[in-house]
Formats: sequence, C-alpha cells, structure tokens
Amino acid sequence: MTTTAAATPVLLVTVDRLPAWLLPPWGCTWVSMPALTRLAARGIVFDRLLAPNDSPAETLAALAGGSTPQDRGPRMLLEAGSAAGLAPALITDDAAVAAQAIGQATVIDVPIQPTTTLASDGSDTNLGRLFAAAAGCLAAGRHRFVWCHVTSLGEVWDAPGEYREAYLDPDDPPPPGGATVPDRRVDAATDPDLVVGMRHVFAGQLTLLDECLGQLLEAMPAAADDWAVLVAGVRGLGLGLHDRLGPGPMAPFSEIIQLPAVLVAPEGRMAAQRYGGLVTPADLGATLGELIGQPPPASDDPRRGRSLVSLVNDWSWTSRDRVISTTETGVAVATPPWLLIAPPPAIDHSAPGIPPRLFAKPDDFFEQSDVADRCPPVTDELAALAALATRDPQAAWTQPLSAAALRGV
Repeated sequence: MTTTAAATPVLLVTVDRLPAWLLPPWGCTWVSMPALTRLAARGIVFDRLLAPNDSPAETLAALAGGSTPQDRGPRMLLEAGSAAGLAPALITDDAAVAAQAIGQATVIDVPIQPTTTLASDGSDTNLGRLFAAAAGCLAAGRHRFVWCHVTSLGEVWDAPGEYREAYLDPDDPPPPGGATVPDRRVDAATDPDLVVGMRHVFAGQLTLLDECLGQLLEAMPAAADDWAVLVAGVRGLGLGLHDRLGPGPMAPFSEIIQLPAVLVAPEGRMAAQRYGGLVTPADLGATLGELIGQPPPASDDPRRGRSLVSLVNDWSWTSRDRVISTTETGVAVATPPWLLIAPPPAIDHSAPGIPPRLFAKPDDFFEQSDVADRCPPVTDELAALAALATRDPQAAWTQPLSAAALRGV
C-alpha cells in the first residue's frame, strides 16, 4: 500500500466524548457494540492512541494533517481529498466544523436538537438523524471520501429507554431519567448508584451509536475492498473513575486523553491486529493524507504526525517513546511503561504543591494504583519533563529518556 497516483477512498468517522475504556475492543465486556467489534476484527486496533491535549478543535486539526486549529482544521484533509478527485463530503452535527469545510466538500449540517426527554425510536435521536444522513450520502455513490463527525454523544443522551434499561440487573435501581448529560464532581459523598446509573445510561448511548455505525457501514458500496475505514474518538468523558461525572474539567487521565481508533486498510491488510505502541491523532492524520495522495510530512518535529502506512504494509513503524498531553488541568507524560499525571504549574509558588502521580502501564489500565513513591527516580524524571513541557514543548518531546523511563524497572 504505497503512495500512488490513485487515491484511496476513505470513510472516516470521528466521535467526540468517546472514551476507549468503555468499548469492547479495548476490553469492556459488558457494553454491547457488535458493529464496532466486527470492524475491529477487520482492521488494526490502536491500544494507546493519546491526544496531546483535550481540545477537540486541535485533535480534529491533527486528524486532518495539521498540528493546530490554525492549520485550517478539517479543511486540510478535505482539500486533499478534493484535489485527488474523491469528491469529499462532510456530515456533522457541529456547526463550527461544518463552516470550516465550506468550499472544499459537500457539507451536510445536521444540527443537534436539544431535548430533555428520551426519543421513542432510535431513528428520532440526534445520533440516528446524523448517521441516516451520512448513510444516505455514502449510498448515493457520488463521494469517495465521506467524513461523519459526531458531537452529540457529549451533549444529549436521548436514546430510547430500552437502551439504558438493557444494562440493568434485577437489583439495580431505575436509571436516571431524562436526556441531560450530567456534569458534577464525584467524591466520597456521591451516591455510587448514581455513578453506576449514569454509566448504564451512557452505555445505552454507545449501543445506539453502534447500531448507527452498523447502518453506515452497510451503506458502503458492495465492492468496497479498496476503501480505508477509520473510526476514531476525539476526546474522552469523565464517568466516575477520577472524580468527575460528565464533561467538566478534570486532570488528563486516560479517561480523557486515551482515544479509541480502528483503522481498516484496503484489501484487509493487517486485519485483526492490535498495536500497543504510542500513537497520536496527528499520526492517523498523516496516514489518511498519504492514503489519499499527500506526501508524508517532512518535519522533524515529533509533535507532528508520522504516517502509519508502513505499519499497514509490513508492521515496521517505529513506535514513539513518549506522548505529552498538556491541558489547563495538568500535564500527562506517557512512555511505553508509564503514565505520569502532574498538576498544572502553581500560580502561588509559596503554596504546597500537589505531588505527581505515576501509573504502571499497561497493567494499571484504569490508573487506580499510584506508584510514585515506589519509583522515585522515574517519577522525578517524568515530572521534570512535565514541567519542561509548559516552558519548552520542543525540548520536552526530544530530551533523551533513561532506560527506566523507556522500559520500566
């Protein structure tokens, strides 16, 4: 699968507020998503796709081959698809994203309809309306680059009641009612039944999303072996693992920055494979760009994307040795065996600081066991890297790492 004059047709699905840890291909055994599971069996599952920030605009720009929203966001990839003759189409419920694509693609804007009540049928939900529009566009056959971008998953939970009720055990209390997405801190005083109930509600939304995804995949051309399919998250969502229920601010745990992604390459190359190395959204963006005919990025800046086409060809891609995620609520430094979470730089330097937390990967998948006091050299090294990232990001991404930071202790 090398770059040729013939561009690869692409189906791209991006979903904001889609956390990897609640999806079956990433080990969740109780949420039903058969369409995504079947898709994962056809492609490569990325176990550690980490976003360098929690900004959906920047992640979308990275997926489109840029590094910041100023790189014209989704417009870059759509321009490349148009130049390659793929007649791109963007179907989205995000008006800001739709506005960026005008002039370079057929744009179908399906605005979110705010509601506090549940729909009576899946087709009447925000997800149902958006994916129906995307499936219709794909089935029409005029576009060979179809991008469906979803934001309603983090804004309204309007799946019919049976979707959330399907996850209840006989002894569980009724799930919370209404379609409003919660946004609150979780502490020792929070009723555990509320957290579990909200996870059941969200699981119902995921099952609805999966049904919609399945309908979209069924709308692909009968002979679609030459297509690439990428389904990827844009940002996670707090669901009670780390002091937050809902989209409000929280430290950059994997609950927020670890994104799901499944890449199905043309002709089924590397089907049913898992890649455990560190990957960024910009790497996926560079891959899509190369598939549709763009040359691989020439920059030496490790923050920019590196095409994964060689991974699909012969599994020869060299994994990153770190990903640094910088947010207003803290800095995360990921290396192959570790994830360190450091607080944001203190404004009052006389106040006592919050110590960094260190988690062993991949064993501590949910980041529940802080081992910072048991591995002080690694903690100190990665904490220094987190502090450097706020002053000199380029240096933080390139400074040599010790053997313990790279391979564990």
